Amino acid sequence: MSTFSKRHGLQQADAPITIRHEAPDWLRSLVVRYAYEVEFRPSNLRSILCDLLLEAPDSSNWSEFPNIDGEVHYLLSNAEWFHVYDFIELIIAALKDPVGMPGFGGNQDKMERFCDRLNEAFRRKGVGWQLVDGKIQIRGEESFEKSIRTAVTVTAASGRAVAENEFHAALQDLSRRPNPDISGSIRHAMAALECVARDVTADPNSTFGEIIKHYPGLVPSPLDKGLEKFWGYASDQARHVREGKKLDVREAELLVGIAASVATYLIKKTTMFTS
Repeated sequence: MSTFSKRHGLQQADAPITIRHEAPDWLRSLVVRYAYEVEFRPSNLRSILCDLLLEAPDSSNWSEFPNIDGEVHYLLSNAEWFHVYDFIELIIAALKDPVGMPGFGGNQDKMERFCDRLNEAFRRKGVGWQLVDGKIQIRGEESFEKSIRTAVTVTAASGRAVAENEFHAALQDLSRRPNPDISGSIRHAMAALECVARDVTADPNSTFGEIIKHYPGLVPSPLDKGLEKFWGYASDQARHVREGKKLDVREAELLVGIAASVATYLIKKTTMFTS
């Protein structure tokens, strides 16, 4: 159905991210509804949920609606928040390969529809997660998202596989459930930036902080001084988790985003150092 807003190209602005380590009731309900839209049956979802939650299906429930449907909603409403996101990934895995689900036929179109519907809900309701290639991944503010996507694209296109993998690892650490590995994400982002800096300057042994000092034309002044301080601060946060000081996801996003932006900048200047 073509709605008024779609016909006229109207789109709600993304809501500020307020939901990350929780799965509200509205989301649990939407997951089931969207799964039905792509032709899952209640018994299909119950099978996935029981395997995930280590529960036995209720043998007294045999009709799809309302009995098994009610059981699905009950199981999901009582699941830990992170298991709700696990459930989403398992639904997508079944859409890719519906083996063992009689009467259900998965395909690419259904998978894309399910993911698109949930991603739209995440954006509109301020959920700090997104579906990327069938996996739940952390979603940050627009500036963070753009810097990371660009860094991954540029490192891959320039053949810097190590740096690309380090940026992917930083995202994976931030996306860990139930608790993100914040210090790990910062370490990986720093490793990616240092790898790029060493490559573009052909200086394989210096740290990023040393490279900034030794190559004054690498970054315009006074940004170079700022990046020295950034490197020192990020190093401290990544390597020395202090008792009583809990690292914040937003702080990690800031540091990872800066590392990604600087790495992208350096790669785009590569010809200056290799010609």
